[in-house]
Amino acid sequence: MLLRENIFGVVEPVLYICYMKNVVFDLGRVVFAQNPAKSSAEFKQFFSYVSQTPMPQFWVDYDLGLSSLDKVASDLAEYRSVEAEYARDMILQAIARQETIAPTHALIKDLKSAGYRLYVLSNMSYDFIQYLRKQPVYENFEGEVISCEVGVVKPSPNIYEILLERYALNPAETIFIDDRIENVAAAEAFGMATYHFDRNNSEDSCKKLREILLSEESDE
Repeated sequence: MLLRENIFGVVEPVLYICYMKNVVFDLGRVVFAQNPAKSSAEFKQFFSYVSQTPMPQFWVDYDLGLSSLDKVASDLAEYRSVEAEYARDMILQAIARQETIAPTHALIKDLKSAGYRLYVLSNMSYDFIQYLRKQPVYENFEGEVISCEVGVVKPSPNIYEILLERYALNPAETIFIDDRIENVAAAEAFGMATYHFDRNNSEDSCKKLREILLSEESDE
């Protein structure tokens, strides 16, 4: 019997995941991330707020599609007490530095080959998503719900409703993967299976997801 730790720290069986048909991925720090080895301490500190809960409202507005690149650069410049042009350049660097997380990419390809239907549910701005859609891994997804295009962000219930209704997904046959516990909890409220992805150990998280979704048990 496979076990997992739920959002409350309780170990529970995951036999119900044998019935999964749909796998929904968050993007940031689950499928894509900046390579820490290629970023300076200054760069990491500049964007450290993305790990906060909640994130600053100006970045939430960016993900909602309410702010342009110039507007969010101005807001970020004020937040960090720097010039707007410097903040804008840092955002463009952050976009260009996004790389596909290798263990996740391999997992996605294997899930696709195994017959799972793969989707995206992500809080993401126009500038970031336009870049990420061009990456080879993205061709594996059958559908997506992106916050900037629907005007709502996770963990608002509305964005999960949009996903389930748009693609006629049965929550009981769907597993949602995200690195933020509040987003995982919101998905569980809809009856979806979930997995809290460890953004600091993608290899281990992907290994556990393989055990859940690609093991002999999951085929029975």
